[in-house]
Parts: sequence; structure tokens; C-alpha cells
Amino acid sequence: MNSTLKKTLFAATSALAAITLTTGAVAFCGFYVAKADTKLFNKASKVAIMRDGDKTVLTMANDYQGDLQDFAMVIPVPVVLEEEQIHVTDNAILDHLDAYTAPRLVEYFDEDPCQVVYRKDFSQPMEMAAGANDSEIRERDGFGVTVEAEYTVGEYDIQILSAEQSDGLSGWLVQNGYNLPDGAESTLESYIKQGTKFFVAKVNLEEQAETGLKYLRPLQVAFESPKFMLPIRLGTVNADGKQELFVFTLSREGRVETTNYRTVKLPTGMNIPTYVKEDFGPFYKAMFETQVQKENERAVFLEYAWDINWCDPCAADPLSQDELRELGVYWVGSDTSELQPRRPAPQIGQNVFVTRLHVSYDADHFPEDLMFKQTGDRSNFQGRYVLRHPYRGDATCEAAEQYHASLPKRFEQEAQSLANLTGWNIDTIRDTMNEKGQDFEKPVDDSWWKRIWDNDPKDG
Repeated sequence: MNSTLKKTLFAATSALAAITLTTGAVAFCGFYVAKADTKLFNKASKVAIMRDGDKTVLTMANDYQGDLQDFAMVIPVPVVLEEEQIHVTDNAILDHLDAYTAPRLVEYFDEDPCQVVYRKDFSQPMEMAAGANDSEIRERDGFGVTVEAEYTVGEYDIQILSAEQSDGLSGWLVQNGYNLPDGAESTLESYIKQGTKFFVAKVNLEEQAETGLKYLRPLQVAFESPKFMLPIRLGTVNADGKQELFVFTLSREGRVETTNYRTVKLPTGMNIPTYVKEDFGPFYKAMFETQVQKENERAVFLEYAWDINWCDPCAADPLSQDELRELGVYWVGSDTSELQPRRPAPQIGQNVFVTRLHVSYDADHFPEDLMFKQTGDRSNFQGRYVLRHPYRGDATCEAAEQYHASLPKRFEQEAQSLANLTGWNIDTIRDTMNEKGQDFEKPVDDSWWKRIWDNDPKDG
């Protein structure tokens, strides 16, 4: 076969690869100013999982960029899927889910200490179907591989395979134009021993051209299985470094966590220097990597857990019922009486709890697929980081003197928090705070008339 027709199993080269190879709120007021969404990370894949009893809907997207004729993925699935159990959806829905659940930066502005008693403490974290297919079953020469079904769904050509042994499956894939990475055969063997079927998808270039899109849309599969899991092992076979995986689960019961790896809540609720507003992306990446290292690179991190009816503060509006149904949440209806008065967005889904998990993984530290459980815990949690802007007006009362005297200690605590979260040099942080004006002990009189009379060039 012409080598230019060979397909690479991107299940083994991207974070999605991991998947492509299987199957009492406390009110928080503040101004949302920035979020840490998946776009901050390279080689990042997003997977949404609707789970209700044994019912599962996987929605899978990756960040593949390249020639579409070279794209293929293999997803281990527990059963032979019928055509109606396979769907193609829109990237915008996963993007919305990402934005809604993303860790966020919020800010406050201190009030005049002469008008109110300064009493707020922002440093505390907030807890807040399977069936037999009627298609002709065909076996390929001598490999022990059976093509159980073939479909074209959207822009994808899909085959459902069963195999007797890994060398037969790998031989079949190579003969049919797929380029297997070294080490894939032993991983395939472990799935075959479990009786797993293999969902193989590649791009139908004619169908893709008709969509007019320059990117690949997410694939969805629906099935029933007692196992609540996400395969990630094939995604590490020939990966060059760590993969970033974001898992969004939607359930009726509550928060989801992993059972075979530690699920760790990210640090949250810390006051950090106000200059981080300009560099929230670098801050969040450094903070996340620091936490990964503290957990010896073996933890799955909880970034968000919340009833999807509302949010506080909101990085994006909650998903609509139509969007939730597209992700497999079949129990939501269209009864507008479910609307929450505080959130005017139309048809918000009720009784849907979303969990956002983030894992940075490789073969050495994550040798097993991710196994999940629903905990029933519906307490709210979000990764959020707080900026407190000092009061800069003219205040001369006794309370103001105490307030101004407390600022240097507060700024130092913010600097220490930032250093502990990120591993950044504390002296560099202090210097940057000084440059940005967070070193004062007296109020800054920002009256416009004073700036004019002082010939401040900022006022022309």
C-alpha cells in the first residue's frame, strides 16, 4: 500500500488519544475578570461524559492540526455500536462547557474605610445502548479480526471491530493503511482480553468537504456498561511528553472522582497580587504544574463541581437544556418553570451536576485507564483566585489609619501566596508589586483636580 495513504492512530499522539482508544452553595459576590480554559494548554483534549446508571454518552474532541487524510482514531468500546448510537456534534458546545467550568480570576475593590467597617476575609477557600448489528459481518484474511459494522456518520467513516489477538488486530490495521506506534500491540492485547470492541474512525474527505469546515467536529458514542471509565493508555504509547486531558462529567447524582488515582482539589480562594490580572494564563499554568509536582505527577485535579442551574461568579452562562441534551443529558425537559430568577438564560437544565477534572499524564505515572465513581456529593467547588484592590481615595479617619497600616502586611501575604502557589521567586514578586504600586502605606489621592494642579502628565 502507498505509504502516503497510511493513517496515524492519533489516539496515541494526543491527549484525546487516551480516549480515542476506548471507550449548600455559599453565595460568592465578585467580578469575574479572567478564566483559565483549555486553550492555555498544548496537546489538550476535551471529553464530556454523561453518566446515569449504566448509561454513558462520550463526547470527544482533540486539538489535532494537520492533513485530515492522515487522521484516524481507535476507541475501545464495550459493545458493537449501532449507527444511531454514533453522532457528530458541534465544537461550540464543548467550548461553552469549558468556559462555564474554567478556573477563574475575580476582583474586589476595597470601600472607603471611613464609611464601612473593613471586615471581609477573602482568603478562605469556598466549598461550595448496546445491541447486535444487522449489518453483514465479514472476517479479513487470517487476522482473526471481524468487521462487525461499518457506517458513515457525518464526515467520518467508521468501522466496529472485534479481534481474537493483538498481533492479528495490529496486522489488520497495518494492512488497512494505519501506522501503529511501537508498544501499541501490548496495550491492544489487554483490551482484547476484556472482550472490548474497537471503534475505528477516519475522515471521509468528500463528506468533510461538504461541511465547509477546516477542523474536525467532536464524535459522540452512546452505550450501556457497568464500567465507568475512560481509556488513556494508548494515548501514551508514542506521545512526546505529557498529554493534557480535561474531563467534564454530567450526572444526576453529584461530583465524580477517580477511584484508581487520587482526586485532589486545586488550591482555591487565595488572595494574590493585583498585577496577576495581566498574566492570569502564565499564573495558572505555573500554579497547576506546581500542584502536579507536589502530588508526584500522579493525581487527577478537581477544577470545578457545581449544580449547572447557576454559578457565582459566572465565567460563562450555564448551558441550555438544548446543549445538555446534545451532550446526552436525556432527562432535562423544556419546562420553563425550571428557570432560576437569578439567571435569565433560557431553559437552564435542572438536576444536572457538572464536574471538571484535569489530568496531565504520561505512561510512567498513569499506567492504568481512568476509573470513575459518582460520589453523591453535591457541594460546590471552583478554582478561583482573588484580587483585592486597595482603596485609593482620600480617607483620614481613625479606621483609615488602621486600614493603611494593615496594607503592607496584606501585600506581603499576597506575595507569599503567589510564591507558594507557583514556585515563583518571592523577591521578583515583591519587586513587581512595587513597580505596580502595591508597596504604599499611605492612600494614593487620585482626585482629578489634584492631578491637574500638580501638573500630572496623565491628565494632559
